[in-house]
Amino acid sequence: MMSTLRKLARLGLGLAATLAFLAPLATRLVLGHEFYQTGSGKWQNFDNVVTFFTGLGIPFPAANAAFVSTLELVGGICLILGLLTRLVALGLSSTMVVALMTADRGDFVSALSGSAETSLTDVVPFVFLLFLLWLILFGPGPVSLDRFVAKWLARGGAQLSAPRSQADRAA
Repeated sequence: MMSTLRKLARLGLGLAATLAFLAPLATRLVLGHEFYQTGSGKWQNFDNVVTFFTGLGIPFPAANAAFVSTLELVGGICLILGLLTRLVALGLSSTMVVALMTADRGDFVSALSGSAETSLTDVVPFVFLLFLLWLILFGPGPVSLDRFVAKWLARGGAQLSAPRSQADRAA
């Protein structure tokens, strides 16, 4: 009986290790798609975003609207590709903190106090912030351009450059 349990445990752990690449990949794909959508939506309705930011009291609303729209659009694409994942996730995290302090402040405070029917999982910027922090801490995973670039750089990047001459190799 104990031997069977050990075999099942080993099998389960092996399966989990084999499929571990899916967690960061799925997180990047879902968040990347959402940020790409919101960024492109902000650009399509730019004047409305500037008006909204103005109403929230965000300084330099037009400049901040352009910055956030671009960060979400380009950042979403980067997350999907797994390119500059930690840096992009850090930038997008800052926008989620601002959203929690401005547009979603009421829902966030209500969820924290437990006085409303709203829970923290109902506050989208908070959920996104948690997943972005996870990507910052644990990285993009093995199925990413970040991993490809890291491997390429670890090999010296020479494999994709022009062949070295005999004199260069001797030096």
